[in-house]
Amino acid sequence: MADHQRIYPDVEAPPAAAEAPLVPTGASKSDRGDPADYHHQGQHPPFPRRTIPVTHSKPPPIRRKRSCLCRCLCWTVSLILLQIILVAITAGIIFLVFRPKLPKFTVDKLQITQFNLNDDQSLSATFDVSITARNPNKKIGIYYEGGSRLNVWYTGTKLCEGGLPKFYQGHRNTTQLVVQLTGQNPDASGLLSTLQQQQQQTGNVPLTLRVRQPVRIKLGGLKLPKVKFLVRCRLLVDSVSANNDITIQSSSCKFRFRL
Repeated sequence: MADHQRIYPDVEAPPAAAEAPLVPTGASKSDRGDPADYHHQGQHPPFPRRTIPVTHSKPPPIRRKRSCLCRCLCWTVSLILLQIILVAITAGIIFLVFRPKLPKFTVDKLQITQFNLNDDQSLSATFDVSITARNPNKKIGIYYEGGSRLNVWYTGTKLCEGGLPKFYQGHRNTTQLVVQLTGQNPDASGLLSTLQQQQQQTGNVPLTLRVRQPVRIKLGGLKLPKVKFLVRCRLLVDSVSANNDITIQSSSCKFRFRL
């Protein structure tokens, strides 16, 4: 019996499932390309690179030394200005309340009891100086302290020296003092001849009296710290010789303070 030909139904095979694309449709391809392309070309795909996050170092802290220095300078200048203002205010109040005036000095008389050249060519001199000190202030007293210095000079050479006594000078007081000054200069033959020559040529001799006197000022009941009076008197006398009447032709004194 002939084999009957079997007829199979023509059943279409289901379509193979489409492979899902590696890159979705509409998406951009990878920067590294398709690995299959590298396989067909006999190359290996590049190894993936790790992205290392970039770390930024923190900026160094701002130093404030300059600002601190500026603050210190500002405070120092402010304190100095404040002190100056306080001193100015205090001085203004004192001036308005007490009306201070400078004392006045005059040289009234000069008597030379000794002025001769010794055998060893040294010059011995003794001057008696009459000084008038005036305090013109109504509310200010003056304490004349110890340690004063009075000098008589001739062209840069000190002839004699002495000091004022300690005393208190009250308000609007006038005090007359006689101070003895003594001195000795070695090898003074040239000095004596210069004095005699100037006296013969000009008829006068210039002398300078310098006074350095420490004092304390009394403002009402307040006694201030010690300061110094500096007095410089320029004298012009007719002669410099012992046991003669010395005439003071002119006299001018300048007065100032020194702390």
